Amino acid sequence: MGGWFSIISQAYPPKARWSVDDIPDLRGKVAIVTGGNSGCGFETCKQLLRHGAKVYMAARDENRAREAISVLRMKTGREPIFLPLNLTNMASVREAAEAFLAQEEELHILFNNAGIMRCPIEWVTDDGFDMQFGCNVLGHHFFTQLLLPALLNATEESGEKARVITTASSAAYMGRINFDTFVDGRQRRRQRTELLYCQSKLGNIIVSREFARRYGHKLVSTSLNPGNIDTGLYRHFYWLASAFLSVTLNRQPQSMGALTQLYTGTAPETASANGKFFIPWAREGTPPRLANDPIIAERLWSWLEAQSEKF
Repeated sequence: MGGWFSIISQAYPPKARWSVDDIPDLRGKVAIVTGGNSGCGFETCKQLLRHGAKVYMAARDENRAREAISVLRMKTGREPIFLPLNLTNMASVREAAEAFLAQEEELHILFNNAGIMRCPIEWVTDDGFDMQFGCNVLGHHFFTQLLLPALLNATEESGEKARVITTASSAAYMGRINFDTFVDGRQRRRQRTELLYCQSKLGNIIVSREFARRYGHKLVSTSLNPGNIDTGLYRHFYWLASAFLSVTLNRQPQSMGALTQLYTGTAPETASANGKFFIPWAREGTPPRLANDPIIAERLWSWLEAQSEKF
């Protein structure tokens, strides 16, 4: 019951007290936004550019990314740099990180924003992992670990801790961690795809908090529920289910979906929010109970590291 209460209450948040107008001057800052070509990622790129940051748009589809860059140029007078990244292919993740590190020595803000929801159960990553867990959790973990040198350099050079912001979801409150479903097989195929999504979003929060525990002396790691936002994330739902969720969960405009992650990634007051979980709109919240389990966190981190070592 507690999970559903959290989901519904966060779907109807109070009026935001923080806005994009409160974003400080970001000149001199370098940021990466995964999935920056659409949805909340696009809105995040737009506001980062407007406030002076140098932005890398990490995305899989170059054509869609180029179209988004063109729109951002018209809207902001500036444009992000396209960084090819396919989170469902570990070799691509490594190539993206290496390409960035070849161009930049510092990374001040990393938005692990990209994600996939409720895709067909038959879909798996190029390396055989569950599509939702592989993309949402494993791919982002590997990417973040590879970018650690630049994140740590940013902290050392600026004297201000670099930030890693991971976009989760209220669906995490319905999540459970079943290690037997991370790789394709009988156990995984017996699961409902929406529950695999819930698992991946819980995984996002667990990993973010474990990252905070391990690196909090030099970095700031936060996670968040961006709210129920009207984006392409719902494309795998039947139209009737999508319409029902739109009404029940009070789906909001795309621009609102960037608000909470921009707050955690740029606001001076969240510069010391290591390990915290944020909810709509730009408020600190209480994460799912399972996100506080140190045994699950240690085991999940070890599993992610073991998979990453293979690539």
